[in-house]
Amino acid sequence: MQKRKAEAKKNQKVVEIKELKLRPMIETHDYEVKIKQAKKFLSEGNKVKFTMRYKGREMSANNLGKEILDRIVEDLEGLIKVDQAPKLEGKQMMMIVSPEK
Repeated sequence: MQKRKAEAKKNQKVVEIKELKLRPMIETHDYEVKIKQAKKFLSEGNKVKFTMRYKGREMSANNLGKEILDRIVEDLEGLIKVDQAPKLEGKQMMMIVSPEK
């Protein structure tokens, strides 16, 4: 009994949540690097939390950040499922995705 429990615990995979921080005015290359990192984390079986941070006047145009998060979902389609849709909390918008089984 004890041996079975120990073996089950050994075969268990701990799922981590990796965080990628973005800004609404992100450049194309920086965006591509973040997508590449997200693919790496997802292939390892980890969840990815995308955090869109706003400063100053960017808060008034928070639809720009939402568009980028929607583009991430499109670019990673087939690889991910959205656990938590983008939602605004204070000065940041967050979205959590996990690897598709």
